[in-house]
Amino acid sequence: MVGPLPDELPGVLRQHVQEAVLEMEREIREQVPEYSGDDGEYAERIERAVRDAVAFFVDSVDHPGADPRKLTELYMRLGELEARQGRGLDALQTAMRVSCQVACQRFIMDAYRLGWSRETLGRLTDSLFMLVSRIADAAAQGYARELGQLATARERRRERLRDMLIIEPSPGHEAIAELAIAARWDLPKNIGLIALPAGAPAGARILPPSVLADWDAPIPFLVVPDPDGPGQERLWPALRRLGTAAIGPTVPVAQGATSLRWARHALTLIERGMLPRGEPVRCAEHVSALATLAAEELVGATAGAVLGPLLDLPPTRRQPLAETLLTYLQSGDNAVVAAERLHIHEQTVRYRLRRIHELTGGRFSELDGRLDVMLLLSWLVRTGRAEGR
Repeated sequence: MVGPLPDELPGVLRQHVQEAVLEMEREIREQVPEYSGDDGEYAERIERAVRDAVAFFVDSVDHPGADPRKLTELYMRLGELEARQGRGLDALQTAMRVSCQVACQRFIMDAYRLGWSRETLGRLTDSLFMLVSRIADAAAQGYARELGQLATARERRRERLRDMLIIEPSPGHEAIAELAIAARWDLPKNIGLIALPAGAPAGARILPPSVLADWDAPIPFLVVPDPDGPGQERLWPALRRLGTAAIGPTVPVAQGATSLRWARHALTLIERGMLPRGEPVRCAEHVSALATLAAEELVGATAGAVLGPLLDLPPTRRQPLAETLLTYLQSGDNAVVAAERLHIHEQTVRYRLRRIHELTGGRFSELDGRLDVMLLLSWLVRTGRAEGR
């Protein structure tokens, strides 16, 4: 059966509380660099916590049922402070360990000096270890809770920033920069918006932390900082895992809405089968197709006036002539190159060009208006109108 602690023990401990606290503070400053710097308020907060812990421990010797909640709440707040300041828990845990070592050394010295029994010394040290374990757990809980809240708050700021980057009209560079600082997002010089079809694979959603994403939008999108700059080696393999994607033009940060608008236009063309599916598509590489889409109503209304004789042909004759003329113009009026691209004989290309010349009276051999003709032919072929669809 365990007997009571010596009656004089609490009084002996109280006589040396101040001396013990000063020794602990001195050892903490020497062994924990974080508490020996210029931040006097920060160090004072830790020293006050040490004093409160020592005072509670001494009182608990006299009153074993003392309520530790006030002390654990103090250490929980210390853990929260470490998280808010961007520090780890190592310094605080080291300070607690140093304080415990100082206390144990003093217990041993007092035990020899005052003739305490081994049982008394063991019970004192066990009580001390239990208290240190309890306040260390409280600090860890406070730290984890604050980290979670900080992460949630940061994520909300990143979401607001993401949405701000696509607002039209833009709130301006200054407002964006201010929110970027709050969201801990390094403000780039340029951004590119990427439009995605709904339901991107979950595994493909692992992207660099600098990428802002909205997976829940009706048309999901990504905000990519400096997409054409260095250090994007991790981004493009991740985008390829997404499969179908439309990459908008690179624009200044205050023009994200423009990039997203054209990325969504490109996604429309992908869904209509007019651009490749199953891979990322760059708007910058399909300007003519996007320009035609933007003016599709005008293109459709004027196609008859420009291409009239071709459009009057049956689809089986219209399609090869339209494709041949478009490829010939894209090849710089070179029939050999056009034949190679179409995988047909050069004489077939020349025959079709003569037939077009006959139908149109040589209209397409003139330089003026060739860009308009190419746009119209591209629209005709891409939309399937050349095949009668």
